[in-house]
Amino acid sequence: MEEDNRKYIGILTSGGDASGMNAAIRAVTRSAIYNGFGVKGIYRGYEGLIAGEVKELTTQDVSGIICRGGTILKTARSQEFTTPEGRRKAYETLQREHISALVVIGGDGSLAGARQLADEYDVVCIGLPGTIDNDLYGTDSTIGYDTALNTIVECVDKIRDTATSHDRIFFVEVMGRDAGFLAQNSAIASGAEAAIIPEDRTDADQLEQFISRGFRKSKNSSIVIVSESPKDGGAMHYAERVRREYPQYEVRVSILGHLQRGGSPSAYDRILASRLGVGAIEALMDGQRNVMIGIHNDEVVYVPFAQAIKDDKPLDKSLIRVLNELSI
Repeated sequence: MEEDNRKYIGILTSGGDASGMNAAIRAVTRSAIYNGFGVKGIYRGYEGLIAGEVKELTTQDVSGIICRGGTILKTARSQEFTTPEGRRKAYETLQREHISALVVIGGDGSLAGARQLADEYDVVCIGLPGTIDNDLYGTDSTIGYDTALNTIVECVDKIRDTATSHDRIFFVEVMGRDAGFLAQNSAIASGAEAAIIPEDRTDADQLEQFISRGFRKSKNSSIVIVSESPKDGGAMHYAERVRREYPQYEVRVSILGHLQRGGSPSAYDRILASRLGVGAIEALMDGQRNVMIGIHNDEVVYVPFAQAIKDDKPLDKSLIRVLNELSI
């Protein structure tokens, strides 16, 4: 079949990388080829789409990548794509490469970009939720979240050893920004004494609550998981407060940073990415467009971009009670 007559599906990864993206690339590529489509990989996200960094993918190209972290297609955050001129260049690349549908793997910003491109140029776009923050509405889990969670728990287990040996309070900062899924669940899984998360920020002082609840009464060492936050300064802010307000305690800070993004994906993330990747091709064949493929109650679901991006994903507040009761 000549290239000009063949239907190609484009695939790109955008925004922050997440373990499991390669498994998703593999699944989309192989499912597409199995169902008679050609596949073209777009390198460096929307930046590469604008620049025309495109290569046809075969089943051999995605062999052996299911176990690798990061993304073989590279990723980037594109300022140019936020402009009308940038999106016009991206559309011209799609036309030139005979790409009739685009699969975008990324977080809310990446899916927002796909939605805008689809609205302006009538491009068929399908999104896969690839973000360690787990903050996209309509899916129970996002690609990369489980791996990041396991990485955090492994790190906190090791920090616990030194915290106990020196009778210290450790503030461990994890990713998440406006979503506390990583902090709250890693705190439960690692036996931490508290989690300071955006969803629990009220008029009450979370630090004072933690100190008065258990630490001063029964514990010589303690671990507090803190969601990174540009608003209040994250773990460093709370450590400085303890030094200032409770000088009797020795305090340390550990910021896990990009460590959380790397590593071989967990079995769960590999299976999730594989199911969602196949689901993306099934959605295209079903005539779906401008939807995110998610997982809800162990079933693959289609979530409109507008809903996935704009609606806030609620954190189960009962998890806060679970941690509070178990940290006495």
